[in-house]
Amino acid sequence: MLYGTALMFLASDFLDFSHTAHAALFDPEQPVWSALSKIGPYLQEHLKPEILGEVAPTAFIGPQVFIGEGTVVEPNAVIKGPAWIGKNCQIRAGCYIRENVIVGDGAVLGNSCEFKNCVIFDNCEVPHYNYVGDSILGYKAHLGAGVVLSNVRLDRSEVHVMDGASRLPTGLRKFGAIIADHAEVGCNSVINPGSILGRRSIVYPLSNFGGVLAADTILRTRQKQDTMERRYPNKPTL
Repeated sequence: MLYGTALMFLASDFLDFSHTAHAALFDPEQPVWSALSKIGPYLQEHLKPEILGEVAPTAFIGPQVFIGEGTVVEPNAVIKGPAWIGKNCQIRAGCYIRENVIVGDGAVLGNSCEFKNCVIFDNCEVPHYNYVGDSILGYKAHLGAGVVLSNVRLDRSEVHVMDGASRLPTGLRKFGAIIADHAEVGCNSVINPGSILGRRSIVYPLSNFGGVLAADTILRTRQKQDTMERRYPNKPTL
């Protein structure tokens, strides 16, 4: 069932399904976020554990994990699973991949990053100190260092998508963000629960954003800075 103007949020408006092997997760008649509740059952049905890539001896790989050819898992990474990692990915040192994670080909999952219940399309880059929970990241989407996709409201209630004056229920208590194909989020930004960033959109560093950002749009965050002379009670001498 589609709610309100949720027809505006079909997966095909944000994601190129030629850049994932898991297009079956997405219902063409449901809003894009409906796929989040299907990741676990999908992996339970289709995942066949196998390690085809290169795994460092000090990495931890759970029993329900598939790792594709050419993928490198660096030392001290943890992949608990269930997880499906594609070909030619970089899973860098200290990366923490929890349950129900699907990663496409050529993706970068970086040091000290945490992932849970998410879908990451081909060639997506999440390279430094990021949190990605209950989210979908499109083809060649990129998160700058320190970006957090917050997935739970402070009051723990249902997450809504705020689109202008419209408040669309999602039926989800945990829902981070939809980051569409080629979207970029600048360093140390926080994207609030239920946010949607359109294709090729850009969020400036140090932004706090919630809602819907249209395709080909830049969200600018500016700080006002000034300088003043430092005053000393007793100025030190050199």
